[in-house]
Amino acid sequence: MNEPGVQSLVDQETMASRVEAGEVPHWVTRHFETFTDALLGERNDTAFPCHFGTQSVQEGNPLYTAVPSTTDPDALLRFRETLLEYLDRHPDAPGQTSLVTFFKPPEETWTEADYHEALWHLLQFLHVHDPEPWPEEIPTDPDDPHWEFSFGGEPMFPTCRAPFYDDRRSRYCPVGLEITFQPRVLFDGITHDTEAGRRAREQIQGRLEEYDGVCPHADLGDWGVEGDREWVQYLFREDPEQSPDECPIEVTREHPKASPPRTAPSTGDD
Repeated sequence: MNEPGVQSLVDQETMASRVEAGEVPHWVTRHFETFTDALLGERNDTAFPCHFGTQSVQEGNPLYTAVPSTTDPDALLRFRETLLEYLDRHPDAPGQTSLVTFFKPPEETWTEADYHEALWHLLQFLHVHDPEPWPEEIPTDPDDPHWEFSFGGEPMFPTCRAPFYDDRRSRYCPVGLEITFQPRVLFDGITHDTEAGRRAREQIQGRLEEYDGVCPHADLGDWGVEGDREWVQYLFREDPEQSPDECPIEVTREHPKASPPRTAPSTGDD
């Protein structure tokens, strides 16, 4: 599990230099290159739909980490610490500083159902090992329009890309599971109930249809809007038979849920 260049929190400049120098595993290199190519490139003569994400990458704002497993407890405990470190750093970071997380691809070919299972296993693990209580202002029922995954006291929007998308290329990653964690505070001023937010939504959805070549996903919505649900937007379903009908996470306000985790082994890469 102790691969060089894995499990540490790094800025974009550091990640780029490590990739160029060959100091990270090949799967990390492929993740970083395909991520930046997608965010900075074009498809169907259209730029990547989320101009906030594009601008962030252009300015070198995101922080990055790579996780060698979606199931190994030591790897997930170490990621827990990395996510906490990110939450501690992002308020003082410039611009739209999200956390881009690359996961090592499986040796075998995964189905869409496997990716849904991996995502919700990870989020459930983080919830159980959360050092902070669930935020009072966030409901625990994922069927509430104001529900949102939260960790470390921070509501956040984890956006996934994965290999199983054929047409929806804005969500396509050829390598494996990729999750971008965006705290809710990054959306201040551009929510659905603001003029800036409405303009941004119209622009993004217009680009989305041109970029993907298909209509925006039926589950695409806005947080807090009656009828819209947050959890289905994390990893858009393609095949209804391989995707969950109900949110697969169990959220409670009971705290703590687990004993303080033992310190995950250091990679010596900080």
